[in-house]
Amino acid sequence: MKLMFLIVVSFLLFANCSRENNKIVKIAGKAQGTTYHITYLSKHGSNYKREIDSILKAIDLSLSTYVPSSIISRINRNDSNVTPDRYFREVFDKSVQVSEKTAGVFDVTVAPIINAWGFGFTKKATVTQQLVDSLLRFVGYKMVRLEGDRVVKAKPEVLLDFNAIAQGYSVDVLASYLQNKGITDYLVELGGEVKAKGKKSDKEFWRIGIDQPNEITTDDRPLKAVVSLHNKALATSGNYRRFYEEEGQKHAHIIDPKTGFPAKHNLLSATVIADDCTTADAYATAFMVMGLERSKQFLLENKNLNLEVYFIYDEQGVWKTYTSETLKKWVEEVH
Repeated sequence: MKLMFLIVVSFLLFANCSRENNKIVKIAGKAQGTTYHITYLSKHGSNYKREIDSILKAIDLSLSTYVPSSIISRINRNDSNVTPDRYFREVFDKSVQVSEKTAGVFDVTVAPIINAWGFGFTKKATVTQQLVDSLLRFVGYKMVRLEGDRVVKAKPEVLLDFNAIAQGYSVDVLASYLQNKGITDYLVELGGEVKAKGKKSDKEFWRIGIDQPNEITTDDRPLKAVVSLHNKALATSGNYRRFYEEEGQKHAHIIDPKTGFPAKHNLLSATVIADDCTTADAYATAFMVMGLERSKQFLLENKNLNLEVYFIYDEQGVWKTYTSETLKKWVEEVH
């Protein structure tokens, strides 16, 4: 499952003014092969952990390739009796939208090749150019479509994998649930994907830390920057923790759907801020495939998407950063 590289700086809320009568509620747990942390203000201190766990389980039963009975797993097995639910439809539609916008750089049908490289839901294969070429015949977002209550594939070997977008989508679903409960100040984090609403106090917005691009996996990972989120969602993708070494070479988990091989460039991590976490998650992955210069050009040509980014890249062994102009006043570099 795609790992994200971001931690929440602080869940502490200082009661103030109009929020002083609200109670802070913190919920944490495990889901989707990772952890989640949710903090929100509630007038009555209502705890929705049971409902949130139930929602996450329902999402897994739709979108997880690690659950054999899930909708996506049954579709991958070409089960003719499966019917896509709302979760599947919304994620599929968003995936196609991002695929079209990025000319196939983002593609959820890259699953056979991700599996071959050992980052998917089957055993790793011995990867050769011949194997990759044979699998590329089954990769391409235009090879699958929703038709009424059915998923139609151009070839039965086509496989879907929503791991590059599902966690961001899950964050949006949980945020929507809280909003429907009348919660107006919250921070939802799942596997490093985040959505924030309102403030953590009358004077302070929610602040999110972006990790340094290194292989440290402990909870006290050093930060590269801190971002203030104003009713936005944030997702970070990078190549520097999820990889394996074989015959002296590192193979990272971000696969280029065009070549079938891990993307290679100097972009170390891509943080994307958008109105919703589904969008942020998908484009964070897309930018890690594109690399620094292609990503900057894409943003220049697609200003209507209203994406803000914080890129960390390597220039001759030195870490450097690129920040969207509109984001600069909300980013604090950590030295």
